[in-house]
Amino acid sequence: MYLCAMYIKIYKRDNHVTVAACDKEILGMTFSEGDLQLDVGEEFYAGRQVDIQKLKGALEGATIANLTGNNVVNTAINLKFIEKDNVLEVDGIKHAQLIVMP
Repeated sequence: MYLCAMYIKIYKRDNHVTVAACDKEILGMTFSEGDLQLDVGEEFYAGRQVDIQKLKGALEGATIANLTGNNVVNTAINLKFIEKDNVLEVDGIKHAQLIVMP
């Protein structure tokens, strides 16, 4: 696997764990294409900078994940958390969501 710089922020509420992860270089940016807009807001995504193993561990415990950026989404695909066919792309930037059903 390749290395990539990414941020993750983990939110816990009751029995739910939400993981927000994005590529470092797109933090704070907005992407638009047609009627779609993708905001990579610092308040939501800017947590701590992590490596692939930390992302994997966070996703293993997630009930919901919001993943933005080509490296983060490709990593989640390679780790088998996301299926390639379920990825949205806005202005060349990949976005995917994960929901774990009990």
